[in-house]
Amino acid sequence: MERRTHDDTQPPVPPRVRPTMWADTGGQYEYRVITIPRDRDRPEETRRMLTDEAEYGRWELARSVLYMGGLRRVWLRRKIIRVRSTL
Repeated sequence: MERRTHDDTQPPVPPRVRPTMWADTGGQYEYRVITIPRDRDRPEETRRMLTDEAEYGRWELARSVLYMGGLRRVWLRRKIIRVRSTL
């Protein structure tokens, strides 16, 4: 019979600590999905539209996917800023 020893005097290894993310501290994002059809004539129009959204609407590009067939879907996001009353 094999004897196994287990040392309970050693403290358990602490869990891995990951850096605190903005979302973990209560921050949230608002998302907007834009679908661009494949028959869009000029890429400059699409680029200008996304640039305007980013500049004036404070949106940032979160994800962009090009599907088979040429359909493109773009996810934009922006931080939700909650304002607390000072009263």
